[in-house]
Amino acid sequence: MSGAARAIGLVSHEFRYCQKVFWRNPGSVFFTVLFPVLLLVIFATIFGDDRIETLGGIPTDRYYVPAIVTLAVISATFMNLAMNLTIAREGGLLERGRGTPQPAWVFIAGRVGNSVVVSVLMVVVVTLVGLVLFGSPIPWSSIGLVLLALVAGAASFSTLGVAMTAVIPSREAAPAMVNLIVLPLYFLSGIFIPESEIPSGVLDFASIFPVRAFFEVMLAAYLPVVDGAGFPWGSLAVLLAWGLLGLLLALRFFRWMPRR
Repeated sequence: MSGAARAIGLVSHEFRYCQKVFWRNPGSVFFTVLFPVLLLVIFATIFGDDRIETLGGIPTDRYYVPAIVTLAVISATFMNLAMNLTIAREGGLLERGRGTPQPAWVFIAGRVGNSVVVSVLMVVVVTLVGLVLFGSPIPWSSIGLVLLALVAGAASFSTLGVAMTAVIPSREAAPAMVNLIVLPLYFLSGIFIPESEIPSGVLDFASIFPVRAFFEVMLAAYLPVVDGAGFPWGSLAVLLAWGLLGLLLALRFFRWMPRR
């Protein structure tokens, strides 16, 4: 067997293992898959009659579909990887894995692959729920841009999630530290609150960070004609820059051994 075929086989085996572990954990399934759907139903139901004038007067329920898609991808990649890898490290799983013949990078690749697949599933599920319950159309005309946004977002937040493990000191601290980062950015970036209700200065500040950049890319992909401004390539560049930074930090500071 060639080296490439053997590597693919190892990653495939690790990926299948990660999928089984994920779907057999009700807590992970709820917070990763069902919780974003629940948020979409809540926000779209409460604010569905409103319109966002800064985006061409679109109904708020259409706005919340790409917003919750953004949240779902971040949850499946950044949040899951940061917490699960920290828990595995502090439990000695990463340390034991390095003592086996399996290459260390295969362990990470399997978990990143699992996060990306769950992200794709979440995009499909949230989009279909938006169509069935709120009449938000599937963006067939810009499906290429949706896929581009999904790939860029999943890749960038996966690297940031792996890098985040370097600053989390313990498994108990993981959920608190991860949520401390993402929750304020959700509010500042227009995920929870329609951007028409957020001061422009706050949005400009949030645009420095990857959550707002990813949302701007996803919003433009789902609603490409709301304001005629075109695709926000600058936001895509900001998102990819954060992803590259996450990759460099992960390569430099990722730890396999528990903190003593």
